[in-house]
Amino acid sequence: MTTGDARVVSGRAGLGTLLRAALPALPVVGGLPGVRKSGGPFEGLTVTREPVTVERSHVEEYDAVCGFPVKDVAPLTYPHLLAFGLHMAILTDPAFPAPAMGTVHLENSITQARPIAIGETVEVTTCVGPANPHPRGTVFELATSIYAALRDGQSELAWSSTSTYLRRGEGDEAASWGLELPEASSGGTVWSLPADLGRRYAAVSGDYNPIHLYPLTAKALGFDRQIAHGMWTLARCVAALENRLPEAVRVEVAFKKPVFLPGRVAFGSRPLDDGYAFSLTRPGSDTVHLLGRTASR
Repeated sequence: MTTGDARVVSGRAGLGTLLRAALPALPVVGGLPGVRKSGGPFEGLTVTREPVTVERSHVEEYDAVCGFPVKDVAPLTYPHLLAFGLHMAILTDPAFPAPAMGTVHLENSITQARPIAIGETVEVTTCVGPANPHPRGTVFELATSIYAALRDGQSELAWSSTSTYLRRGEGDEAASWGLELPEASSGGTVWSLPADLGRRYAAVSGDYNPIHLYPLTAKALGFDRQIAHGMWTLARCVAALENRLPEAVRVEVAFKKPVFLPGRVAFGSRPLDDGYAFSLTRPGSDTVHLLGRTASR
């Protein structure tokens, strides 16, 4: 589905993307032409990239950081990396009404119709519509679709996702809080996360948000020290469940509290009628970092 204005972008993300994300929040600079947000009505935006081939070396780097076994298909969460540059292109576009910095990744849902193979070439599109109300501000839903070519020249939807981003502000108490997810036991599996985890994930994902990198850069943005990427926490949970999930599957997750680095988290899961409920919590406390569920498609 195409929403609003449509354009083709490179699909790459890196330090240059981070700079574009930061500029609108800077005094004086944020008001310059080409940097400032337009402030006009926002009907939506669609971005796509040139067809991209899934490379084994990149997938294996991702596997190593996130805990997936090496296979001939990409892990369930890997295609998000193919779309991350598109997400940033939208969030940093002058027409998009909110600055990228300070916009919080609140929820994520992934639907995989079938795994994407190593060496397969796919088409990636992301679109966003106008903001929706939220009790703590407004939310934007970035919907990504990944199509794979068939032998007859047609294409099929192999993978899709919706990433929900919150911009804090004046909220609507009557609005939905978002996903309602089942509780999951904290279990007995504890993972120790190193201080450089954010930098390692940034190197493979292209997400160099300063809150994930060093204590100093995180403190500049209001955190005591660096925090793990939300999509890493999702990927690590999926990796723990990976051998129990069907090829056609849906995964939904809500990011609750940040995971500080270095740190320890407890993973728990329990079976549901058609999948699993899972969670990440702080060991020895009632702090919930993440809640999620899976379901067969």
